[in-house]
Amino acid sequence: MSKVRAKKHLGQHFLCDLQVAERIASSLTGFGDTRKVLEIGPGMGVLTDYLLEKPWELTLIEIDSESVSYLREKYAGRALTILEGDFLASQYRSLYEAPYAIIGNFPYNISSQIFFKVLEERHQVMEVVGMLQKEVAERITSPKGNKTYGILSVLLQAFYVAEYLFTVPPDVFDPPPKVTSAVIRLKRNSVQELPCNEKLFFRLVKQAFHTRRKTLRNALKPMGLSEEFRSMELLDLRAEQLGVDDFVYLTQKLESSWKL
Repeated sequence: MSKVRAKKHLGQHFLCDLQVAERIASSLTGFGDTRKVLEIGPGMGVLTDYLLEKPWELTLIEIDSESVSYLREKYAGRALTILEGDFLASQYRSLYEAPYAIIGNFPYNISSQIFFKVLEERHQVMEVVGMLQKEVAERITSPKGNKTYGILSVLLQAFYVAEYLFTVPPDVFDPPPKVTSAVIRLKRNSVQELPCNEKLFFRLVKQAFHTRRKTLRNALKPMGLSEEFRSMELLDLRAEQLGVDDFVYLTQKLESSWKL
């Protein structure tokens, strides 16, 4: 497949600034002594070229069959693994027995889904470097109290240190998208298990932001609150005003009230 044909086939917006690609690749630190790296959606390998300069044990996963053929021809004889498949549908835990990192220029329409998959595999995914829509990047890295703070902010920050690294303007893509992009990095924190029922924690956080303009007392009504729980002053606040520790505390109290 020719380069021109590959570019036309692989998608609508292509990163064409090699300095940006190199900067993204260099943002991966190998946190936790991780050397195994999974690149999602490598396309024509613009980012891959720079990752191959690093001491990573690299695996690429690409959903498009023509792209996979192009990559296998381009990297024939190179020390990397190329898989054809849908990252969201694949059981990627089986790719690595040891902890690993994820990197990629994430498609705008599935970037949030990618991070929910990361949460599922949080005990193995030590680091994530991703380029995504700026709005989503700000949401993930936002501290409490901001309007962009939401479900992904809380859930990811419970297990990762989230950093907004840099903004990527539309003109570094061909053709330029209508939105601005950004690169973020997640590094696994020391929390192995939350000091509460984690399934209930996830459910409570999602319910709290479901009607984010309401106070928590009203937003959490569908969860069947006891009178004692409803009397807590913390419920006078809205979801965006609470940090991870606050949601852990509420989860503990809610579970305790249910057991009474």
